[in-house]
Amino acid sequence: MEPEMEDKTLELMCSLPRSLWLGCSSVAESLCALRCLQSLPSTRVHNQNMTVMETQNLTNELSPKKTVFKVGNGPLSGLRKRPSGGNYEKEKDVCIQLFDQWSEADQVEFVEHLISRMCHYQHGHINSYLKPMLQRDFITALPAQGLDHIAENILSFLDARSLCCAELVCKEWQRVISEGMLWKKLIERMVRTDPLWRGLAERHQWEKYLFKNRTSEVPPNSYYHSLYPKIIQDIETIEANWRCGRHNLQRIQCRSENSKGVYCLQYDDEKIISGLRDNSIKIWDKQTLECLKVLTGHTGSVLCLQYDERVIVTGSSDSTVRVWDVGSGEVLNTLIHHNEAVLHLRFCNGLMVTCSKDRSIAVWDMASPTDISLRRVLVGHRAAVNVVDFDDKYIVSASGDRTIKVWSTSTCEFVRTLNGHKRGIACLQYRDRLVVSGSSDNTIRLWDIECGACLRVLEGHEELVRCIRFNNKRIVSGAYDGKIKVWDLQAALDPRAPASTLCLRTLVEHSGRVFRLQFDEFQIISSSHDDTILIWDFLNVSTNGQPDSRSPSRTYTYISR
Repeated sequence: MEPEMEDKTLELMCSLPRSLWLGCSSVAESLCALRCLQSLPSTRVHNQNMTVMETQNLTNELSPKKTVFKVGNGPLSGLRKRPSGGNYEKEKDVCIQLFDQWSEADQVEFVEHLISRMCHYQHGHINSYLKPMLQRDFITALPAQGLDHIAENILSFLDARSLCCAELVCKEWQRVISEGMLWKKLIERMVRTDPLWRGLAERHQWEKYLFKNRTSEVPPNSYYHSLYPKIIQDIETIEANWRCGRHNLQRIQCRSENSKGVYCLQYDDEKIISGLRDNSIKIWDKQTLECLKVLTGHTGSVLCLQYDERVIVTGSSDSTVRVWDVGSGEVLNTLIHHNEAVLHLRFCNGLMVTCSKDRSIAVWDMASPTDISLRRVLVGHRAAVNVVDFDDKYIVSASGDRTIKVWSTSTCEFVRTLNGHKRGIACLQYRDRLVVSGSSDNTIRLWDIECGACLRVLEGHEELVRCIRFNNKRIVSGAYDGKIKVWDLQAALDPRAPASTLCLRTLVEHSGRVFRLQFDEFQIISSSHDDTILIWDFLNVSTNGQPDSRSPSRTYTYISR
């Protein structure tokens, strides 16, 4: 549009009654009014020669009268009525023709000028009119353009509830979801990211239908649609079993020949490896509970162990660390460094940390099972160092001197001390920013490792807290009182949560001190001075089964998360 022509048109528009060009109730009315204005000066000469009298006559001809007319999608309310005949229709047509001759940029510029002269409530009408015009059913439109994969990818980000709703939108959306196998993809996403889903997939064996391309072996989308609510039901049942203490209990009698007691253990889906007070290491079949192998060589009690797919590493009261082949049971290496009992050890990614009753911490480089060299000795504790843990950033140690010390993993330099326990510390676990420790003051403390603050103190055990583990939901602790307690981690991290709501359940089955435990989403496996290993199964619980009478039914409040 030429600037002069636009100025004349706007000047004319401003000379008209506001009831004409500001009385529009929607964008359609505004555009019609605009087009009327544009149609009046059919030529530039006419614009230039139009007199004030002619403008006034035009204003009278277009004087507001209540009417309803159709533009675009239908009748528009709130418009001024006009006679069906007269010059208006002709002028409107001319206005539209003139508007159509302009470029898109000119049209947009002119409409912007016009809208800027409107009232606030008119802007609201314009917005209401534009909203449905701007909406697009892209899920239906994309397949029509041969872009089904994009529509599938968009919908694949929906959660289960939203995916259910999307299936009800129309048949085309339902087709995209079905042919895209989006319920299968949703389950696969959950299995990849959630250990509970992953464990259920393995145990219930529907993992064989996942992570495969479309073949004749893969069920249709309807199978996964019906599978999803069954998985949710299983998860709810497991969570209820944890809260209520419902479990199936299996017991391994270790039958130590001399002194009794199982000091340490670790397990996977196939086996349990335990370190005993009688100097031996026993490997158990997790399904049959039979002893598969006994490793001997230590001359003192086996106090700590850890294994991976290649080796078992053990620490003993004989002051040595031994490395065993996990398959054959052969001793591959013996490390002699500490002067007293090796109380705990951890290894990962070529690094091993051991600690001892001699008050020191040793950091080792593990190039291979047979090539292990001492990197650094950390000294600072004033009593036996009972436990260590580490990641790429920090090494964390706890001692009978009542302190937790933090060291840099890369430099082995001291960082800070966490003070708070009133007696010696027997156990801890460290992950991300959180440290959870148990002490002979009978309490459990939660710490922020970055600032050293104690976030919460958990009270409930009646004797020394000997072992502790946590995941993103729970803390599980074992103590010399023979009890295992399950705590709500998320509630414990909430300073507003009352202390009475934190302990979800107390499990009592061991007749002696609880030395070590490990757990996952489905089970706890614990060992004790009573020479037994107990498997507490929260998944495979009979429908009519009740918690054992020896597991006390205590009043508690569960905070749902």
